[in-house]
Amino acid sequence: MSDSGRSELALENLDTTTSASMEPRFRVNDFAVLLKPKIMALVVFTALVGILMAPGGADAQTGLIAVLCIAIGAGASGAINMWYDRDIDRIMRRTQDRPIPAGRMDPRLALTYGVVLAGGSIIMMTVKVGTVAGGLLALTIFYYVFIYTAWLKRRTPQNIVIGGAAGAFPPLVGWAAVTGSIDPGAIALFMIIFLWTPPHSWALALFRRGDYAAAGVPMMPVVAGERETKRQMLIYTVLMVASTLAPSFLGVSGVLYLATAAVLGIMFWVRTWRLWKAEGTEPAKPLFLFSILYLFLIFLAMIADRLLFIPVL
Repeated sequence: MSDSGRSELALENLDTTTSASMEPRFRVNDFAVLLKPKIMALVVFTALVGILMAPGGADAQTGLIAVLCIAIGAGASGAINMWYDRDIDRIMRRTQDRPIPAGRMDPRLALTYGVVLAGGSIIMMTVKVGTVAGGLLALTIFYYVFIYTAWLKRRTPQNIVIGGAAGAFPPLVGWAAVTGSIDPGAIALFMIIFLWTPPHSWALALFRRGDYAAAGVPMMPVVAGERETKRQMLIYTVLMVASTLAPSFLGVSGVLYLATAAVLGIMFWVRTWRLWKAEGTEPAKPLFLFSILYLFLIFLAMIADRLLFIPVL
């Protein structure tokens, strides 16, 4: 039997097993779990910053609809991702309790749920906000589901690098919801998240390396080893820190943001350097946790700077 045949048979067996082991008491909150609420919260926040930083500003109704559509679209992507990854989620310890691998939800229901939400969010964004924002939201969902989840994730250690664009689109969508266009300032916000994704994700992969290896996901630490992963994290950290300074020199943000970004960048670099120098991966988890706080503070600093804008040039 071919590899593809064995994979299809394994998924059929998984779906049969999942249905057979369905818990008698259905957990309604599993519909929320499918949406990956933690990731959704960060997506919504960065999209909101894109809305607030865009020139001209959006009226409250447009901004609210845009945020809602982006949240629903992000959740839909998460649900479809969980449907597609149900085989490897069953293997990895951190994902075994998700609704599908844990046997609490039929995979077909999860897929239908995700597709309906995705279609609804795109239609609402297009009709109520604009075609550019609606098109970008559709591209975001397509990129995450088909480019990252279905194509890259299981085929290349560059999955996070290329696929990271999906997580970087929300500020672009938010910006386009206000302006109807993609401007240099919006691209600067995109690049911050795009370059942040590799060191953030590889830090997680370093201390969860066994999970990824068991599931056959070719994350950088599994394929290239710890040393090469740490080296690439250093490179991406430098590029990321440089990208965080761009909004100030593009006139999107001012002195307050520039100073904050510089300090936060040094703090991130120090933690990445400690990981590079360490024997083993012990500093990886603290770096991973700090990276989440770092991105939140970077975008929060943009909002604060908007209230007390002092131009750099």
